[in-house]
Amino acid sequence: MAALIPLSAQIGDRTYRIKVEPKDEALVRKTLQQINAKIMELKSLYVGKDMQDYIAMTMIWYAAQQPTPTTPVTSQEDPSIRQGLAILEGLIENGLQQ
Repeated sequence: MAALIPLSAQIGDRTYRIKVEPKDEALVRKTLQQINAKIMELKSLYVGKDMQDYIAMTMIWYAAQQPTPTTPVTSQEDPSIRQGLAILEGLIENGLQQ
């Protein structure tokens, strides 16, 4: 296993320090960009919500992107979705512990 590298993961208005394997760095950065882009999109659609609401709505959107048994899974799509869900799950767990 390669040494983990630290990243600053900014989601919404918070920054989280995470460690990832070097081979996953690009995927994690891309996932963070997708998450933040969706948060910004939702902020323009639903003005006046709390950041927690935007993150929750983004999580629901991201989970809905998972392939269903009738949807073919592409090798490029599946790891990105799973990585994004893992990041969101960690953020939710972190938020619940605070």
